[in-house]
Amino acid sequence: MFKKILIAEDHESSNISVQKAVQDLKISDPKYVSYCDDALARVKIGLHENNTFELLITDLSFDEDYRKQNINTGQELISAIRAIQPNIKIIVFSSEKKEVIIEKLFTDQHVNGYVKKGRDDVKDLKKAIKAVFNNEKHITYDLKTNSPERNSFEFSEYDTLIVSLLATGMLLKNIPAYLKENNFKRSSMSAVEKRLKDIKESLDIKSNEQLIAFCKDFGII
Repeated sequence: MFKKILIAEDHESSNISVQKAVQDLKISDPKYVSYCDDALARVKIGLHENNTFELLITDLSFDEDYRKQNINTGQELISAIRAIQPNIKIIVFSSEKKEVIIEKLFTDQHVNGYVKKGRDDVKDLKKAIKAVFNNEKHITYDLKTNSPERNSFEFSEYDTLIVSLLATGMLLKNIPAYLKENNFKRSSMSAVEKRLKDIKESLDIKSNEQLIAFCKDFGII
């Protein structure tokens, strides 16, 4: 089992869950920090002293307070630590439920596990720590089966751009000119309208406003 772990978590109630999981697994002397900057500093010290951390457990969201931070999110912390200690194991412990964001943690940042805060999270954390120690990946069970809404349509870069432009307040009639200026082949009004129609039909969405809300909810834009 892991002997040297670091926990970055700023909420006391969530820290209790992590503490219980660590105690049950008999991991001695875990280090706890409430700020991302402190977590990075601890990792740097471990590297300097040739006493590196084996596992990082981190939240994604950290509340701002009187203390100014250079690193403000779990994603930024993961990237900063991966840059100096690429082989550290990482488990994200978060209330985040947007599947697109969670997928990116695995595909882009190569985390080893994701545990959703909530009911039975102590049990799930223990499973995650054991799995990651055995070089396996772990994700909270109720997130393993992707929702039908998420998988009913795959957004291309073109699709995401169109919806993003609408979300910024750009009028539909002005989008073709923008696409043409940025060298998109499908820049006609008919192409844009057809693509929006196809997306909305696939997702069973009636309006552009609903489409924008959907994309924001799932972290697509």
